[in-house]
Amino acid sequence: MTEGASTALLTDMYELTMLDAALESGRAGRMSVFEAFARRLPGGRRYGVVAGTGRVLEAIEKFHFGTEEIDYLAGIGIVSDTTLEWLANYHFSGDIYGYAEGECYFPHSPILTVTGTFADTCMLETLILSILNHDSAVATAASRMTTSARERPCLEFGARRTHESAAIHAARAAVISGFMGTSDVEAGRTYGLNIAGTSAHSFTLLHESEEEAFAAQIATMGAGTTLLVDTYDIPRGVERAVAAARGAGGELGAVRIDSGDLIAQAFTVRKQLDDLGATTTKITVTSDLDEFSIAALGAAPVDSYGVGTKLVTGSGYPTAEMVYKLVAREGDDGQMHEVAKASSNKKSVGGLKVAGRVRDEKGHSAQELIVSAQSWEDGLAYLDRSGARPLQHKLVSGGEVNQEFVGKEAIAAAAKRHDASRAELPYDGWRLSRGEPAVPTKLVDIFEGDD
Repeated sequence: MTEGASTALLTDMYELTMLDAALESGRAGRMSVFEAFARRLPGGRRYGVVAGTGRVLEAIEKFHFGTEEIDYLAGIGIVSDTTLEWLANYHFSGDIYGYAEGECYFPHSPILTVTGTFADTCMLETLILSILNHDSAVATAASRMTTSARERPCLEFGARRTHESAAIHAARAAVISGFMGTSDVEAGRTYGLNIAGTSAHSFTLLHESEEEAFAAQIATMGAGTTLLVDTYDIPRGVERAVAAARGAGGELGAVRIDSGDLIAQAFTVRKQLDDLGATTTKITVTSDLDEFSIAALGAAPVDSYGVGTKLVTGSGYPTAEMVYKLVAREGDDGQMHEVAKASSNKKSVGGLKVAGRVRDEKGHSAQELIVSAQSWEDGLAYLDRSGARPLQHKLVSGGEVNQEFVGKEAIAAAAKRHDASRAELPYDGWRLSRGEPAVPTKLVDIFEGDD
């Protein structure tokens, strides 16, 4: 999608047909509350990470129906002329509250709450879910990987393993969860991320010898570069790499290993480097890493990790499984009423919800406290009485986006927020094994009149 292009058709047809029918029935103007949440954490994970909120807000700013969009809809005839006229003047004018990016979340956490007329709010369902589900899945996987890395830097190398646009957003999500940078140049330009990369095996194979390839790379990148040493024979590659850097008057920055038994190779290469006197030369490893293989490398003398396929695909769970449900709406009496889906295995909990996190005496997260209330003020007051840290922020007010939560600076703030949120988790929350959520959720209903 080109910069500035409308996001209005990034939607499912049924949102337009619902709008058409609601306008016809006279219900489109009823005040409504929609909520994005996850019923469960995919894969038995202990926590999830919110990511994509800033992108949602930017997309909402571009959610309008211009001449091209209206002409297309008119041509396929799925809605009435009255609805087309309404769409031509559409601009979201409601309010949005939500968890800030980087915050950990749990089942039933009200990650994003959208309020306004039914017409205003139902239109955003697909746009919100497509962004949050992708970015939060990647951010959750990335958080588990940076946890496993134990302060060793992780770099995102997944652009070639996913859709070209998804790669840009995956890099953003990964940085929110602690990755130090990305190989994707467009992600660097779009989001101001650090970019990294040196060469592939093809560069070595291009030259008549490994020595020639290493010398050529060092000639342009300097002795502090990272040389890929496993194209042929790793011990000989390491020897040649160190010699090439010294031939240029310096010490080699790092070697990269991309194949074989990474744990054994790391120990062998570290000893060889030390025996050569290259004690400052670091070791970086790649090769289809995930959180489990990174954890297994914890005792090996590895200095950094490059992660691709498993990261950008959510390490086996490419969606956060979030849904977007109507939880309250105005009735014939003009009052707001809780509504909920009662279907087997897909139940929702009605009511506008205000969320907070209760901490124990050690400062660890002990409970996700979610209050169904008639107003934000009522819910916040309950959280205050309970000593809970409020989790939601007002992201959009009367259709105007809070600029604190968008742009490049918001990414750095989200990364800092994630560090703090993850650090609050109890010990069980850091485990990679399947299990119950690290923090239990307590639902409290103080909404009078609907149960």
